[in-house]
Amino acid sequence: MRLDQTSIEPHRLHLWGPHAALEIRCPLPGVLRLRHIPSSLTAGFTHPRLAPKQPFAVVTDEARPLQARREGGSLHVTAEGVSLELTLETGAWSFRNEGGQTLARCESVSGESAPNMPLNHHRSRLTLHAPEDEAYLGFGEKVGPLDKRGMRFVFWNTDIQPHHPDTDPLYVSIPFSMGLRQGVAWGFFLDETWRSEVDVAYGDPERVKWETWGPELDVYLISGPHPADVVSRYVALTGKPPLPPLWSLGAQQSRWGYESAEEIRSVVQAYRSRGLPLDVVYLDIDYQDAYKLWEWDRSRYPDPAGLASDMAREGVRLVPIINPSLKAVPGYRPYEEAKERNYLVRADSGDVLVGEVWAKPATFPDFTREEVQRWWGDWHSDFLKQGMAGIWNDMNEPACFSLLEATGSVSATGARMNEEVQRTEGKTLPFAARHGTRRHVEVHNIFGMGMVKAGYEGFRRIVPDRRPFLLTRAGFAGIQRYASVWTGDNSSHWEHLELSIPMLLGLGLSGVGFTGSDIPGFIGRPTPEMFARWTQLGVFYPLMRNHGAKPMPFQEPWRFGERYLALAKAALERRYRLLPTLYSLMHEASQNGLPILRPLLMQDPSDPRALRAYDQFLFGGDLLAAPITKPGQTKRLAYLPKGEWLEWSNLDNPGAILPGGQYVIADGPLDTLPLWLRAGGAVALTRSAPHTTTANWEHLEWHIHAGEGVNATLYEDAGDGYGESRTTTLKGGFERGRLVLERRVQGNLPLARQTETLRIYGLKGVRSITGALELRGVVNGVLEVPMSAQWDRLVVTS
Repeated sequence: MRLDQTSIEPHRLHLWGPHAALEIRCPLPGVLRLRHIPSSLTAGFTHPRLAPKQPFAVVTDEARPLQARREGGSLHVTAEGVSLELTLETGAWSFRNEGGQTLARCESVSGESAPNMPLNHHRSRLTLHAPEDEAYLGFGEKVGPLDKRGMRFVFWNTDIQPHHPDTDPLYVSIPFSMGLRQGVAWGFFLDETWRSEVDVAYGDPERVKWETWGPELDVYLISGPHPADVVSRYVALTGKPPLPPLWSLGAQQSRWGYESAEEIRSVVQAYRSRGLPLDVVYLDIDYQDAYKLWEWDRSRYPDPAGLASDMAREGVRLVPIINPSLKAVPGYRPYEEAKERNYLVRADSGDVLVGEVWAKPATFPDFTREEVQRWWGDWHSDFLKQGMAGIWNDMNEPACFSLLEATGSVSATGARMNEEVQRTEGKTLPFAARHGTRRHVEVHNIFGMGMVKAGYEGFRRIVPDRRPFLLTRAGFAGIQRYASVWTGDNSSHWEHLELSIPMLLGLGLSGVGFTGSDIPGFIGRPTPEMFARWTQLGVFYPLMRNHGAKPMPFQEPWRFGERYLALAKAALERRYRLLPTLYSLMHEASQNGLPILRPLLMQDPSDPRALRAYDQFLFGGDLLAAPITKPGQTKRLAYLPKGEWLEWSNLDNPGAILPGGQYVIADGPLDTLPLWLRAGGAVALTRSAPHTTTANWEHLEWHIHAGEGVNATLYEDAGDGYGESRTTTLKGGFERGRLVLERRVQGNLPLARQTETLRIYGLKGVRSITGALELRGVVNGVLEVPMSAQWDRLVVTS
């Protein structure tokens, strides 16, 4: 990729050679964008200029100042917080941070483009040096441990059932990775929607190789140094997640196989009669009339609005499923409108592409076009006005079981190219299918995101006073702007229980924090023990949904016997106690993009043992969880990173305080999930309830592990809508033998409580307390302090 001509502008560098071009920009502090076109002479007609590019993932178009100087065969580029040294003869480059440390080194950029039928052939490749001590994290929804070094992945959204611990690709494609070496992190984002691959030091242990089937490599390089810095900058590029409604964080129940409104009522009644918390029930495809989207089977669901109203009185919201396929039958209004307005994906021949999903015959809206997105969003109106609380987007990879009509182009010899135009990968649309001016191989990975974007924006137009809740199976980089993501059709295997942890951590490091996995597996027959353990783990999933498939056995909590029902009830009540902290973490994510579930390396990026602890996680920054993930276990080995950690299993019964930087044997009998609270950490809890109401908590407990640098935040509001809010910050630590805590409040939301309680751990004794409503001593290692809800300072002398 030789570059011998340069055009240096204040906010853009343009370089080109006989066959290639490169554009360099700085969209954000600490971030460089390198748009490589390694075979531009044959890829288009604009060489050496770069053609405009429609963004799907990136939301910022800022262009910050750049400085560049040419020295012989090298170009030195500096921007805000980063620099780049480029070799003009080869296009290779080195990316450095503000201190001059090399974060990444590109060894080569290459590619080829050639005319072909029915699709032009493109391949673009970029090779990075992979230092032997560098770990590679992220990559979105991928299997394997946290460190993906030594693995190879394909980015091509795929409907796969069942999937296994080594299955790739899956449903969501996010070509983003984080390098981590000696405690310093950096990010690499390939903003290409085309089918792509990455070899993470698999074929060659000294190199990471990226390849896309498109004509260019649009790369964003992101500096750290901390992993949290990389994630926050990546999310600033691709969009921050909105704060969801509180009810979406409650317990959720679903099944492919609730076949009538009466079954829905009976499920909710069974939850309520057993005192089990519940906020959401999903409606799977059984509610649809002959698989026609947006139409109810009135024999089974005669009064959707009445059902929604009745469920709302029980504190339960309904979330129906929708799929991105329209049944091609005369008189079906959505199909007739889409066909008349030319909104449907077409075959290579130009005819409307017809396939089979649940609907047969099925057609597919072209979600790459804004006018189609708006039309689709408007179709949400009846459901939302009937009282449906959210929308579940499924099969949106897009899934297509078979093609019914896919006539091909005629080649130069006059032969019909049927085999080539039907070429595909997985159960989806052909590579050559037409989405306006684009082909499916280019836009396949953003099909689902276009669908969800349409729903989100339609939701905002139709019911602007409510926060949208959308759940999606497929997505691309930036999907966090619109929806929660679950990990698809998993199975009731212990391996899948354990696998859910690094999968959700990888999604979180890739900007997608509102995530979950089906409990206790979508396919299979979970044992009672597996159900109990998975429910305990699910307490900490941001999205906690019990979901199963017919004809598998029913797996609601009472199906496993009284002993396991009691365990499930205790876990669900624990979830509802935890909601003040979870809701605050969701608000934090909406501000800085940091996930709720975090790998232990977030506590100490330089600790290799924290990196390897892929079956543990931090809940926010203060709680450490080490779930039991194997049958018959009642103890497990857990790693505690730096700091001091209080044993606090089940958010109750504090135990010993242990120093970090060591492995410990944790007790985990069947009713227990091992937890630890970090010294300096504070967690806000409330009382359990049958369902959520408001996030302006009437009862609040602060659980504080006394230590240096106490720093906690509580966000409160009505739990939905866009009204007043209140943010409470708790700060403090030890000062000359005293524990000093200070509380500050911002926002105009009135307090709903008169008092709150502080439970402080880690104090050996108490001589005096200033600022409390009454004086108490340490009992069983806990100092319980009743406080006015408007307190501002507490001093404990020990």
